Amino acid sequence: MDSSGESIDEQGFSHSLNLADIPLLPLEEILAPVQKDMAQMNANLLSIVGDRHPMLKAAAEQIFGAGGKKVRPMLVFLVARATCQASGMKDLTKEHRSLAEITEMIHTASLVHDDVLDECDLRRGSRTVNSKYGTRMAVLAGDYLFAQSSWFLANLNNLEVIKLISQVIADFANGEIAQAANLFDCDVTLETYMEKSFYKTASLIAASCRSAAVFSGMDEELKEDMFNYGKHLGLAFQVVDDILDFTQTEEQLGKPQGQDLAGGNLTCPIIYAMETNPELRDIIESEFQEEDSLEEALAMVNASGGIDKAMGLAKEEGQKALDSLQRLPEGAMRNSLAGMVAYVLQRIH
Repeated sequence: MDSSGESIDEQGFSHSLNLADIPLLPLEEILAPVQKDMAQMNANLLSIVGDRHPMLKAAAEQIFGAGGKKVRPMLVFLVARATCQASGMKDLTKEHRSLAEITEMIHTASLVHDDVLDECDLRRGSRTVNSKYGTRMAVLAGDYLFAQSSWFLANLNNLEVIKLISQVIADFANGEIAQAANLFDCDVTLETYMEKSFYKTASLIAASCRSAAVFSGMDEELKEDMFNYGKHLGLAFQVVDDILDFTQTEEQLGKPQGQDLAGGNLTCPIIYAMETNPELRDIIESEFQEEDSLEEALAMVNASGGIDKAMGLAKEEGQKALDSLQRLPEGAMRNSLAGMVAYVLQRIH
């Protein structure tokens, strides 16, 4: 027990799921309960591409071996094991395992296509597929992964999950189109920003968490809880990402600071800053034609309180994610799901 009389488990978790009470764990400790599941999935991912196309196989090795944390399939396994525990199932089904692989394939395909759209040469410190093999191969590699994920999805033989995950692929396109349509639009609202962030980031996490609960035979209320956990965790992740564009150095980001602002992608720190600084709006609408105007705009976002307000929004989304875990049984799986919320939010400090 702590000084307030709240009981604390061996990982430092109380029965409460308040954000302030969640201990900050390293990712390795969060991953630990599903480490074997993740190792099996990693081995399966490369075999999915096969040896038929040597260049595509090389591209796949480049993609899947690029040092990513594979957070999305990890969340699938954690939700799957937590909900299996809730339903009394002894182990994961083959559908749970296939869902994790599908989730990583879809996420990876979207990154490959994003790098083509954004003309990125580096991701996670490694050369992107388009910089190493060319745009044509990158587009084909992304298409192949989307096609393979669709095939595996169809073979799950569960209409609810097929509808959920298929919608994600449409959401990716909706998010990209919404972003492109609103570049340098200073009338963009926070609601529009959150909707775009759901499409681009949170949709896949939400749908895959709910799908994991489907394969554990959960009731509608708990399935919706898992959807909301993924949704709000994904939104918190995106808001934090957008904050880091202003608070981290170019070396930490792996790209120039303020790249979103420079390209006219108006994220929540900028939207909040424009509410208190009309001059910032004028500079953005000029599309930074004047010398040093971008640096001036970056300073305004930092000085206006936009970053602090965005941090508050990220924490609100994090608490909503935690609230969605209340009906899960206590234990290592729920602790890791809660720990992921703290892990996502700690990046802003």
